[in-house]
Amino acid sequence: MKKLVEVSDEGFEGLLGQQVTLLCMNYFYTGKLVGVNDSCVKLAGPSIVYETGPWTDAAWSDAQTLPGDIYVQITSIEAFGVLK
Repeated sequence: MKKLVEVSDEGFEGLLGQQVTLLCMNYFYTGKLVGVNDSCVKLAGPSIVYETGPWTDAAWSDAQTLPGDIYVQITSIEAFGVLK
């Protein structure tokens, strides 16, 4: 079995400062990734995505802006990345 090698500037740390989308257990969140620690990530200017529409579209079909920055528990994140 191959041993995993830790690569710096990957994962959440590599995406700091970028607009990311978090695919979580119940909802999708999108916003600028401004913080990360062992238990959560912080999104600035976040939106909750209620309907994606076609993944090839330039924007989400229904994304509602949240009133302030939010923290999302890492344990509820299933996948993440720069999607739109």
